[in-house]
Amino acid sequence: MPKTPSPCIDVCKYKRAGHCIGCSMTKAQKSLFKQLRKNGHRDGFITMLIAQQNQMGGFGGWPGAYAKKCRKKGVKPPIDLAP
Repeated sequence: MPKTPSPCIDVCKYKRAGHCIGCSMTKAQKSLFKQLRKNGHRDGFITMLIAQQNQMGGFGGWPGAYAKKCRKKGVKPPIDLAP
């Protein structure tokens, strides 16, 4: 089974109090995600990340970009990303 891809969408501009303007992750969160080996842990991380995005607001482009990344890698997104 393929691994759940990183939520990073290759924007990597940390201009929102240390959070990326594309995916909302901090540099520490990016490092943490790379250490997660089980898809269940990765899926839980993405669920937490979506809650973080909702709290911070302004990440409307992320779900579509991440869904496209998952399709490209042949992986079903871990959660429903429909708006």
